[in-house]
Amino acid sequence: MKILLGIGGSEDSIRALEQTVERALAAGDDLTVAIVENPNTDVSPDDIESQVRAVLDEADLGADIRHVDGDPGSRIVDIAEEEGFDQIALGGGETSPMGKINIGGIAEFVLLNSHVTVKLVR
Repeated sequence: MKILLGIGGSEDSIRALEQTVERALAAGDDLTVAIVENPNTDVSPDDIESQVRAVLDEADLGADIRHVDGDPGSRIVDIAEEEGFDQIALGGGETSPMGKINIGGIAEFVLLNSHVTVKLVR
């Protein structure tokens, strides 16, 4: 399976990275990591790339890593659809005290606008 992982530096996106790498190893998936600027985090794209490379190196998994400019949600959707990805993986979704899921703006946009299957990792 050809998977596009969108990552913006939040704790959820790091969890998504770790789980997506595990699945890629087990299933032989072709993984591409799209680093986007998330306005809700203070983590720089270069720091995110360092974290991504550390996780990939530890798992001994090769993956394409890209820095993506522009609106994060729409760019992730465009890349997935234009390049024939089978799935988009994203971190996101925390449970509120009332038991409802709260989804960040980037994940919400991708979920509502993608014609490609989206996996939301919580």
